[in-house]
Amino acid sequence: MKLTNARIVGDDASVLVDVTLAEGRIVAIEPHAASAAVAETARNKSTRADTASNETVGDDTPSPEVVDLDGRWIMPGLWDQHVHSSMWAQQAQRLDLSHTTSATEVAVTLATSVLPQSDGIIVGQGFRDALWPDQPTRALLDSAVSEIAVVLVSGDLHSCWLNSLALERFGFYDHPTGFLREEEAFAVGSALSRVDPEILDGWIHDSAQEAASRGIVGIVDLEMTWEFENWHRRMLEGFDLFRVRVGVYPRFLERAISEGLETGQYLAPLLEVGPFKVITDGSLNTRTAYCMESYPGDGENRGMLNIPPDELIDWIRTASDAGLSPAVHAIGDDANRLALDAFEAVGCRGRIEHAQLLSPEDIPRFAALGIAASVQPEHAMDDRDVADAYWAGRTHRTIALRALLDAGAELLMGSDAPVAPLDPWATIASAVSRSRDGREPWHPEQCITVDEALRASAQSTIAVGEVADIVVTRKNPLDCSGEELRAMRVDATILDGRFTHNEL
Repeated sequence: MKLTNARIVGDDASVLVDVTLAEGRIVAIEPHAASAAVAETARNKSTRADTASNETVGDDTPSPEVVDLDGRWIMPGLWDQHVHSSMWAQQAQRLDLSHTTSATEVAVTLATSVLPQSDGIIVGQGFRDALWPDQPTRALLDSAVSEIAVVLVSGDLHSCWLNSLALERFGFYDHPTGFLREEEAFAVGSALSRVDPEILDGWIHDSAQEAASRGIVGIVDLEMTWEFENWHRRMLEGFDLFRVRVGVYPRFLERAISEGLETGQYLAPLLEVGPFKVITDGSLNTRTAYCMESYPGDGENRGMLNIPPDELIDWIRTASDAGLSPAVHAIGDDANRLALDAFEAVGCRGRIEHAQLLSPEDIPRFAALGIAASVQPEHAMDDRDVADAYWAGRTHRTIALRALLDAGAELLMGSDAPVAPLDPWATIASAVSRSRDGREPWHPEQCITVDEALRASAQSTIAVGEVADIVVTRKNPLDCSGEELRAMRVDATILDGRFTHNEL
C-alpha cells in the first residue's frame, strides 16, 4: 500500500510525503512531489486491472494499492495501556447507572426501567457512591427488585451492590449490607465475565470495531481471568482489529511460569504476553485507596492494603526472575510509596498502574528506578469532585502528569476501560486540558502538551522500518484544543499495513 499526499504530525505542515507500506512495515517515506508521477502511474494501472493485487509493475512485482490522503495527517497508531476486555465488552449490555446521584435514585431507576437480564440476573454498572447523601443497602435494593438477582457494579469496578437473591447466588448469604468491596467484589465481577464464548466474542468484536474507529491499534488487557486462550481462539477465528498484550495475575503466575510465558513473547502475530499485574490497594471512590492520611469523616480509615510489603516484594521478584515484567496497581500515596520501595528492593524495572496520588518525594523515584507510570487521565475528570472531598489539600499531586514528565518518568496512557471509555482522544484531551464538560481546568499546572500525550499513547513512530500502525486524521492534533481533541474525527486506522477502519 502507498499512502500519497500525506502530512506527518510533528513535521512541517507544508511538506507532503508518500509513505509505502509492505509486509506490515513502513518501507519508504518520499517527498510527494518526487514520487507523484510514480503514484499516478500505479493508480492508472490499478484502475485498469480487475484487482490491484493482480496488477504488476514490470514482470513480477505487484503494484501497491495507492491511497491519496489529500493532505490529511498521519501519526502512529494509538494504544490503550490498561483495559479489562470482558467487562469493557459487556458494558453495553448492562443497565447504565453513571447518571445516578444517590442510592435512592438507583433504586428508582431499577424500579422504573426496562431491565436487561441474562441467565436469571440483572446487571447494572457505572454508579459512583462516594458523594451520595444516603447509603446503599441490601434492603433498599430488595425494595426495588426482589424477584430476580441484581448485581450493580461500581464505575471503578472496586465495589458492587447486590440484592438478597444475588447475595445467595454468589455465596454471601449473611452479608449485612449487600455492598461488597475489593476481593469480594472482584470475585463477583469475574463470575459475571463468564459468558458463553460465542456471545462474548461477538461483543468484543463490536467493541473493538468502535475502538479501531478511534485510532486504537493495541491494548494491554488486564482482565482478571486467564485470557490467553480466549484471545488465541478469537484470533484463530479471524479477529484482527488490534494487537493484544495479555496480563497475568498472581493466582495464575505459577501456570504462566510453567508454560514458559515471558513479557514480550509473541504467541500469535497480534498476541503478546503482557505484564504481571498485582493489586496492592483499592480505589478513591470506594475509599480503599491506601493513603498516608485517613479519609475525612471515616475514623482512622486510610484505605485498604491488599498485599503486605514483604509479600509484594516476593511477587515482584518471582515474576521478574521468570521474565514477567511487574505492573503494580497503586492509587493511594502510601500504596505508591510501598510499590516503589518494592521495586527498589528487587532491583527490576516495571510499571505502576494508576499512580494516582503521589507524594512529592516519590515522583523522582519513577525515573530513578526505571518505573513507568501507567496513567488514566480521564480519571482526573471522573474523580475531581471526590478527590476534592476526600483528598483535600492533596489534589495538586493527583494524576500529576506534568510533574512526572518533568522528573524524567515514562508515561503510558490508557483508560482502564470500562472505568473510562476506551477512547484515546478522550484520554489525550484530559491530559492536555484537565477539563471536560465546559468546567474550569482542574489543576492546570499538571497539563502536558499534545505532543507529549501522543507519545504516551503510541508504541511506534512514523519512520522507515517501523510497524505500519497508522492513524489518519483531517486535523493536525497539535493545533487542537482539548474539546477539539475529544471530538477528533479519525478517517482511517491502519494496523500491520491494512485498514481496520476506513472512511477516506
